[in-house]
Amino acid sequence: MEEVSTGTEPRVPAVKPDTKPSSYDEVPPLLEAAASANAAAAAVAEVAEVDKDLLCPICMQIIKDAFLTSCGHSFCYMCIITHLRNKSDCPCCSQFLTNNQLFPNFLLDKLLKKTSARQISKTASPVEQFRQALQQGYEVSIKELDNLLSLLAEKKRKMEQEEAERNMQILLDFLHCLRKQKVDELKEVQTDLQFVKEDVNSVERHRIDLYRARDRYSVKLRMLGDDSSTRKPWPSSIDKKRSGIVSSSLNVRGGMSAGNLQNKKIDGKAQVSGHGSQRKDTLSGADSQGFNQSGLSVARKKRVHAQFNDLQECYLQKRRQLSNQPHIKQESDKNVIHKEGYNAGLADFQSVLSTFTQYSRLRVIAELRLGDLFHSANIVSSIEFDRDDELFATAGVSRRIKVFDFSMVLNKPADVHCPVVEMTTRSKLSCLSWNKYWKNHIASSDYEGIVTVWDVTTRQSLMEYEEHEKRAWSVDFSQTDPSMLVSGSDDCKVKVWCTKDEASVLNIDMKANICCVKYNPGSSNYVAVGSADHHIHYYDLRNISSPLHVFSGHKKTVSYVKFLSENELASASTDSTLRLWDVKENLPLRTFRGHTNEKNFVGLTVNSEYIACGSETNEVYVYHKEISKAVTWHRFGSQDMDDADEDAGSHFISAVCWKNDSPTMLTANSQGTIKVLVLAA
Repeated sequence: MEEVSTGTEPRVPAVKPDTKPSSYDEVPPLLEAAASANAAAAAVAEVAEVDKDLLCPICMQIIKDAFLTSCGHSFCYMCIITHLRNKSDCPCCSQFLTNNQLFPNFLLDKLLKKTSARQISKTASPVEQFRQALQQGYEVSIKELDNLLSLLAEKKRKMEQEEAERNMQILLDFLHCLRKQKVDELKEVQTDLQFVKEDVNSVERHRIDLYRARDRYSVKLRMLGDDSSTRKPWPSSIDKKRSGIVSSSLNVRGGMSAGNLQNKKIDGKAQVSGHGSQRKDTLSGADSQGFNQSGLSVARKKRVHAQFNDLQECYLQKRRQLSNQPHIKQESDKNVIHKEGYNAGLADFQSVLSTFTQYSRLRVIAELRLGDLFHSANIVSSIEFDRDDELFATAGVSRRIKVFDFSMVLNKPADVHCPVVEMTTRSKLSCLSWNKYWKNHIASSDYEGIVTVWDVTTRQSLMEYEEHEKRAWSVDFSQTDPSMLVSGSDDCKVKVWCTKDEASVLNIDMKANICCVKYNPGSSNYVAVGSADHHIHYYDLRNISSPLHVFSGHKKTVSYVKFLSENELASASTDSTLRLWDVKENLPLRTFRGHTNEKNFVGLTVNSEYIACGSETNEVYVYHKEISKAVTWHRFGSQDMDDADEDAGSHFISAVCWKNDSPTMLTANSQGTIKVLVLAA
């Protein structure tokens, strides 16, 4: 309490001190300080008491425009007038009171003004107090004014100097920070430039090696041609055509052997005239092939320039990550010719560049309609290839699983193909999953929450699981344990089943609807779950108390999850984005935008390099996993509807599926149209 009082002591007005001891000079300093503190506390208490007496009993604020009642109480004018509108008594003593018994209290008003002035003077700054003193007529001599002006001028210069120093320090800090940032950027650019220089040298060396190898092959071909012509100086009529083609190609390169020259002299003009037309045909064929190769090269270069920024980011990212790792050629490096000194990052990027620029469009190679006379709804919810890519199955709202022979669809063009197997279900179907071990087994999930395992050969159900309480959206067979499958439902539950048991072997309760489930292709212990809570939950089934990791980033429901590899997971959402995740490092890798998906299930399929999905604009989009923009897209057309705009707005892509790692893909839309598309240059 004493510390608080001492802290407020400079603001306490002067009061009459208590009686001092007779021997005041002999009072120790500590007692003097204590006496001062006590006096200050008493002064504060006295002021507090005075302030209470100056408060209006109605509003409990300092009285404003004081009015006195006939009974001797003072109030704010507006407070007492408002009170008398409702009651006719004094708020303090309850004596009868009317408006005619109110009188202005001039003395109290004067005291209140003085008190207010003192309060202002206590809280006012010294400058404000000095200004008030001058306004009230305080006498100041010229000398004092000169001294004050000099003092103020000096104070102003000092403040300006301090302000300038502060501004300079702020500017200096900014420049230091900017310099550090730019130096870091410069180092990064210099490092990147060094990478580019090294890679340019490596590529140039390897290109020269390729040219030399090509020249060696050309020399070998010439030697083989010379040997054949030397052994057969008088060729038969059949061989003459072959020798004509070889000799014409040798003439183009300007290389002829002595033996050939002698044979030429013996044959004379007849032989020359006999092969002239063939030589022209050979040259024209070579020219046309060269033009085709040149056209493809130009088209690929245009694709590079169109996506240059994304490709640049991909190159730098790979080059920085793998800057110190030499390339070790793998069996999968089909597009990379390995030479010593080739960096791993450059080799990886070359593979990306080759696959990315290889294709520019989707070409339709087959089409069929799933029209049903008895069912107007033909939405295909799921389309999947079997283990060997020989059969594919479709399912949807028509309550039928239809299995088609893929080769028949390709080789027998027709608008309507008959399925080789057809199985009827009790409810609309949402998802299919082929068993990767037993070729004839396929699992389905439906709108009643039933998960069924079918035998395609016998067209009978092997197992039916009815534990889900609501619609089951997704089902998936494990690739490593063919007896295990997992399903997810609107009842917020993920259930793991074994084909050897009649009940679920594992149950995961979640807080939101489950839209998709997928086993990791490398292990039956790991499952990815897409949920309506906008997240992807990655579980280790050996410990389901909590997920290994929760991937956040989508803004809406996660509708699909698919594995590109054991470590790469792709997801689709109704926020119109696809995302790629690293489940090993628990990191987001890339976001893909271009398609439209806000409310429907539009399908998702992946292979080792490409990601494809549908769009609510009735289009199929294909993305390369290293580039965030679409490589190409294909629009479904309708021949049954006259209004193209109405068709585009009412139909959407509903299912897609790659044929393993090939450029061929199955696609289906909400109209029941299935197209076989292939990536083309």
